[in-house]
Amino acid sequence: MFFNSQNYLIFFTIVFVLYWSLRSQSARIWLLLAASFTFYAFWSQQLALLVAGTTLMDYLLARGMDSARSQRVRRLLLGTSLMVNLGLLVYFKYANFFIDALKESLRAAGGTSSIPYLEVIIPFGISFYTFEAISYAIDVYKRRIAAERSLPRFMLFILFFPHLVAGPIVRAGDFLRQAARPKRFSWLRFQLGVEYFLFGLFKKMAIADNMAVYSDPIFADGADLATMSTTTVWVGVFAFAIRIFCDFSGYTDMALGSAHMLGYKLTINFRMPYLSRNIAEFWRRWHISLSSWLRDYLFIPLGGSRGGHLLVARNLMITMTLGGLWHGANWSFIVWGVLHGSLLVIHRLFRAFCEPRTRLTALLDTWVGHLLRMMLTFMAVTLCWVFFQPSLARSLAVFDRLATPLAYSRTDAMTMFIYMAFLFALGHLIGSWSRYRELLARMPSPVVGGAYAVLLIASLLLAPAASKTFIYFQF
Repeated sequence: MFFNSQNYLIFFTIVFVLYWSLRSQSARIWLLLAASFTFYAFWSQQLALLVAGTTLMDYLLARGMDSARSQRVRRLLLGTSLMVNLGLLVYFKYANFFIDALKESLRAAGGTSSIPYLEVIIPFGISFYTFEAISYAIDVYKRRIAAERSLPRFMLFILFFPHLVAGPIVRAGDFLRQAARPKRFSWLRFQLGVEYFLFGLFKKMAIADNMAVYSDPIFADGADLATMSTTTVWVGVFAFAIRIFCDFSGYTDMALGSAHMLGYKLTINFRMPYLSRNIAEFWRRWHISLSSWLRDYLFIPLGGSRGGHLLVARNLMITMTLGGLWHGANWSFIVWGVLHGSLLVIHRLFRAFCEPRTRLTALLDTWVGHLLRMMLTFMAVTLCWVFFQPSLARSLAVFDRLATPLAYSRTDAMTMFIYMAFLFALGHLIGSWSRYRELLARMPSPVVGGAYAVLLIASLLLAPAASKTFIYFQF
């Protein structure tokens, strides 16, 4: 039941009408809980029961941690929660990866292995709700928050359908306060939710799915890169950079919009990341809920920015390598994480190099310096996206073609790419304009309603015939 499908529109409309028809906050929570379970069960009833079961376990363990006086008991309960959550994540997502790595190691040493691969179906969104459960257990253990006493509210924190499958990763302290607060319908909030949803729909259907037309042939298994021109491959790489942003941020916008229309506020996950002037800024703007989670629960416990350059570099590399592995059980994702960790280390060293050199710093802070840094950061991120694929061999083959000149002849299909890229750039410029929201708020209601209708129609008309699933659903 994808957000851009007719099934979801019918599902959400029914949930929305029933939700605001109820007056009891407790009844609304039970309704959202039932709707969330149904939403996940559309894909797999067995795995929906698994998610509900682990959520119940986390609730009971956290209650035990909160009431236990013995630190030893608290550590035991925390360890149990982490072991079960991470154990399920490793089993479903990484078991075959480790088996394959073991087979490769034995083969390289001259041995053989008859270990069979596991026939498992990876649950949608397992990485997202596992991180939410882990952060909750750690926060309760460190007494940053009290364990939630209401089972329905806690289960809604994990299972709330707008963020269940692909985030954003929510923090318990923020969401549980909202769940306990009585809700009143607001037309202004409803309008904000519709606006978010339509913008996300346009990003997904009009831009991301069209960019897939250019990027999929480059990264698809079996595609013959040798017959493609260098320009075609470069266009495919840039198209993937645009696609992954519009696809993921489009999903997030639709999640935020759905939540707003039900009276909940989820965290903002993107802030114009391709306008970043360095790689550290990029990670403060891209997938914010994940980057802040990695910072708070991995980077800082490792030591963070304390210590010398070597220690900080070690912490960055471990954090980003594990962040890459979080995205997928493939060597290509690990390479992607290592590259981003390396870029963050290089950025820190360059920043330290610039600090005593005031002229260089002043030059970098000019508008020309900002533009050049922005372009360099975008290019570095785009090239790293080449490894954001299941096949490392395919990623290396794409890099080989990027550096091998081959004649190119323009086709009519390239016109659509240019139009979509221009639309993408224009959207970034408008979104970065500080007075954009203020101007929108001053527009007459008929104008705003007409703009929403145009956005919806454009999403439907510009969408290619074959719709694509959301990229981050695999994580």
